[in-house]
Amino acid sequence: MSWRITAAIAVSLIPLLVLPADQGEAAAARKAAKARPKPPAPEPCEPRKFKIILDVGHTSESQGATSARNDVEFGFNLHLARLIRERLKSAGFAATRVLVTDGKARASLLKRVGTANAAHADFFLSIHHDSVPDKMLEAWEFEGAKSYFSDRFSGHSLFVSERNPHFAASLAFARLLGRELKEKGLQYATQYSLPLMGRYRHPLLDKDVGVYRYDGLVVLSQTNSAAVLLEAGSIINRDEEMAMNSPERQELVATAVVMAMRAYCEKR
Repeated sequence: MSWRITAAIAVSLIPLLVLPADQGEAAAARKAAKARPKPPAPEPCEPRKFKIILDVGHTSESQGATSARNDVEFGFNLHLARLIRERLKSAGFAATRVLVTDGKARASLLKRVGTANAAHADFFLSIHHDSVPDKMLEAWEFEGAKSYFSDRFSGHSLFVSERNPHFAASLAFARLLGRELKEKGLQYATQYSLPLMGRYRHPLLDKDVGVYRYDGLVVLSQTNSAAVLLEAGSIINRDEEMAMNSPERQELVATAVVMAMRAYCEKR
């Protein structure tokens, strides 16, 4: 609050109250805050209308990583995405859809982003299964065929991009999902923060549940909705590949996604 004092008043006998500068500024700020209209509250999330796109990582032409037993990542991704869709639909998220694209790697990335944006998706979850850089691979033979493996690392991981227009929401969901997976006894992959990963090294945003920042991923940085990429587990690790092929592990991951989406929807 400011006071203007004329010469006549200044010499009068009427006492004046003069606020210290910091108190006066605070009072003015409170008055301005009361006058400022409040932003509209975000619309509540209605699960049946909430548009979730489950992006199947890679394509039938560009199949991603090869597992320790010579199975392609695309098959793992497709199977898990379909299971997650069914569990989300059963939980009331009726607008969930699985997105399968075709073509080579780069072109398919632009296709899936374009499809998600055109559909006005509310959330984009890309499903993948992990490997390691080629320099970490070891050779072995499986069923008479030469194969490659790395048992050094295992676990899931979650990626978000600061370039996404809804980075805070993306990070919030990734943390919820990471917490659900941790509570179910799963460990996240720790190698992405290590120097040995070279160009695949990424900042670890949440060391408790394994959320990394990866700004170079097109499906995270160019989607208009909140977006998270899930590496559900390592298929280049021989033991974890077997686990990722089991109905028990697949159900565990799908259930974790449903629980995280429920919590995210409620908070949204």
